[in-house]
Amino acid sequence: MSDVFAAIADATRRAILDELAERDGQTLFEICARLATRHGVASSRQAISQHLDILAEAGFVRAERSGRYKFHHVDFAPLRAIVERWPVPADPPGPARP
Repeated sequence: MSDVFAAIADATRRAILDELAERDGQTLFEICARLATRHGVASSRQAISQHLDILAEAGFVRAERSGRYKFHHVDFAPLRAIVERWPVPADPPGPARP
């Protein structure tokens, strides 16, 4: 589970997950373009590729080749282990908050 926390600890990786959650199945070029225009991330393609590798190792991203292109797909299943370990109650215990 520590690799899950390490993977989402970085702001660029969280931005990549946000972009893939909004539009799944993007190429590296598309991800880089969206990060630059929407988040102001000016990292190189190599750096973004390394971030994608870390996310893949944690189970958040899987890649699929189709011809010359490699499409990246998001998978939030690793977060399920966190919720199973520390369930989030519907109503938190304690005094009501205004």
